[in-house]
Amino acid sequence: MTKSTKGLRLAEVWFQRALWIIAIVFAGFLIGLGGRIVDDLPRVENAPARDTFVDQQATAPLQQRLAKVRAALTANMDATDQASLLLTAAEQDTQQAREAFRTTIATRHATSNAEQDPAVIAHAQALEAATQRERTAQARIDTLKQERLTLDRERDTVTSSLATLGAQADDRYQASLRKLELRVFGMRLLFTLPLLLIAGWLFAKQRRSRYWPFVWGFIFFALFAFFVELVPYLPSYGGYVRYTVGIVLTVVLGRYAIRALSQYVEQKRKEEAQPGVTRRESLDFVKAYAQIVSKICPGCERPIDTADPHANFCPHCGIGVFNLCTHCQTRKNAFSRFCHACGGSEGASA
Repeated sequence: MTKSTKGLRLAEVWFQRALWIIAIVFAGFLIGLGGRIVDDLPRVENAPARDTFVDQQATAPLQQRLAKVRAALTANMDATDQASLLLTAAEQDTQQAREAFRTTIATRHATSNAEQDPAVIAHAQALEAATQRERTAQARIDTLKQERLTLDRERDTVTSSLATLGAQADDRYQASLRKLELRVFGMRLLFTLPLLLIAGWLFAKQRRSRYWPFVWGFIFFALFAFFVELVPYLPSYGGYVRYTVGIVLTVVLGRYAIRALSQYVEQKRKEEAQPGVTRRESLDFVKAYAQIVSKICPGCERPIDTADPHANFCPHCGIGVFNLCTHCQTRKNAFSRFCHACGGSEGASA
């Protein structure tokens, strides 16, 4: 049992716990309702498609040109493969013709005139034809390679132009998304920020009212809605809003705490200057009894020594905390309504 519940009736303790449960349950239902509302807020607007920001008038001709270049590159690769096969065959024919020509020359007699020998002439002509086919195949391959280099440069140029248009479209698309996020975030902020302001007013004015469970339930709901429900939907710049609000709340609560502490100290100073009887009449006896049990003076709320049998008055403010029963002369708590030794009624007298 905490210090705040000491001296209370058991039913009062359980009633307080039940009221806190009511506050938490009330906050839970409010959080559930607020979550449903926040989940439905993004559906107010649909995200735009990225293709809608592409310059179709500039992109379409480039895409057609790129398609033609790619088709030409494919045809060039096929033609190069065929030319390579022809070149390989021509090289083999040339090698065979060269070997046949050498063999024919070697078999001629030294006295014979090779230049007028029909066999030698035929092999020489075959070698020349094979060599010519090899040159033609090689020239075809060189032409195809040059065409491929030209096509590669054209493809790179078109691809670069399309990439530039795509980057421009991405910039416009991202700018549109940021505007949409700002609108959606603004709507959610308009929903959650007033709740936070209302919660602040309730905390300052109504947290100790008769219906405090509902007040605290709403405060829990407002804090959860702003700092938890809003966080997943914050855009990149939304963190500034959250931290700024956190700083403002910290400053406001800090100023409130400082002023409350100053007022509390001033109030205690004035109370300590009043006569003991007047101070006793202004105290709640149940709370005062519990404070003495906790070794705290009910008048100035400073620590006191309750174990000393001769310490009947607070050494700080002078208020009486112990006295003698008028019936049995037993030392007892001065705020007890009945003596714990004889059960005699003491009223509220010191």
